[in-house]
Amino acid sequence: MAKHKLILDDDFSFDLIGICSSNADYRLTWGINKGLSIALHKDEDLSLHVKKEGDHLFSFYSYYDEFEHIEYYLVKNVSNNYRHLIPEKNQVDYFLVIKNNFTLEINDILASLKRVESILTAFIFDPDELKSKANLVF
Repeated sequence: MAKHKLILDDDFSFDLIGICSSNADYRLTWGINKGLSIALHKDEDLSLHVKKEGDHLFSFYSYYDEFEHIEYYLVKNVSNNYRHLIPEKNQVDYFLVIKNNFTLEINDILASLKRVESILTAFIFDPDELKSKANLVF
């Protein structure tokens, strides 16, 4: 009998924006909601289990645009135990993950974010260039 091996690859085809902000996550979320005309809301914290360290919880917000079918996720880069979700980008405070974006220009989103008062700066990243990109699959 022939053996078959099923290999599943994670989908990293999403837009990724790193955000630097000294504000609390709820204040930043309010500014993003206003700036992008969306409605991010608090979800259960993102949990990352690390051997010998246990669970790390990252503040997590989401929004689904029913008209454009775009998914928005805002996740804090530092956990409750001071571990970074994406260690190679430890200067970034939050990541905005945008999935299924076929209608909006990412540079327009970035420009809108940079106008938000609670955002110091924002950058576009290619998820494929990150070593720990698997932490952004949810």
